[in-house]
Formats: sequence, C-alpha cells, structure tokens
Amino acid sequence: MLNIQPIPIEEVKDPELLELMAQAKELGVPDEEFILVLARVPSYAKPILKAMLMAHTQGNVSHSLKEMMRIQLAKFAGDPYFSQLRSKKALAEGLTEEQITSASDDYEDNPHFSEADKVALRFSDQMYLDSQKVNKAFYDEMKQHYSDAQVMELGAMMVLHYGMQVFMRTLHPKSSSN
Repeated sequence: MLNIQPIPIEEVKDPELLELMAQAKELGVPDEEFILVLARVPSYAKPILKAMLMAHTQGNVSHSLKEMMRIQLAKFAGDPYFSQLRSKKALAEGLTEEQITSASDDYEDNPHFSEADKVALRFSDQMYLDSQKVNKAFYDEMKQHYSDAQVMELGAMMVLHYGMQVFMRTLHPKSSSN
C-alpha cells in the first residue's frame, strides 16, 4: 500500500489533467497510479506531467535513447516501479529489452550502441553514480555528439524523471518489494 494513496479516477475533473493522463496512457510512462497520486494537487500535477511528457517525447534526441536513460536511472535509484514501465512509443520504434538491459549494464562494451549513445548513457550513469566526473572535459566530449540544446534536453529529462523516481520509491508502490 502506498504511503499516499492515489485518488479515484472519478474524482479527476480537470479537463487539462485528463488530457495529460490520456497522453501518458498512450505513451505508457508515467502510469495512472503515479498520476493519480500527483492528482491530489492538480495545480502541481499538470506542470509536472507536461514537463515529464515534453522532456521524454519531444526535442531532438532519440526517444528510445531517453527511454533507456530513464530506465537506467530508475534501476540505479533502486526503483522497481518506474524501472518496469516501458514507453510504447520506444517499443514501437524498435527498442528491445536486450537494449534496455545493456543500457543499464554493459553499454560501454556494446557494439550496438553508437559513441553518441554511449556518452549519453554515461551522462545519466555519472550524474547518478559520480557527478564529479561530469566536468568540463565530460561536456567537451558530449559536445562532440550533441548540441548545447540537446545536452540541456537530456539533462532536463534526467532531472525530471530521476526526481520522480526517487519520490515514488519512497511511497512504496505495489510493485516495490519495500
């Protein structure tokens, strides 16, 4: 049982929030349980969901790459809830469970990942594991593959999703072994 219970879906009356819920349902991330916890405060839920959906699905970086980074961070955070969710869009683009597993494990040695993919995965890896390594030299390497705008896109996506993963983990979702 969650420490903060989701509200019943019938209590969600805000049309904008309902539309955001529909977009998230179509994508598969985040799921309804998370949204209905956020929906306790619609004025917060709407901008958080807008930002999460925008960071994950829009921009100039591959959605599948951002999905692998999102899952990688969820696994690093020890969050079984968000790490089990999958973006339907990324799966439709061809993302496989093998790629997802490798992105959280042996991506540096995987010949199926481009150097750009590896540096982006290293970005989320190091932001979580050792942010001191994300220094000027690291950004210089990133800029060999990504524009400043794309680096900001990846950073914003990581901040939003990782923060929500940590928060949701503390709520002890049903899928958690906590």
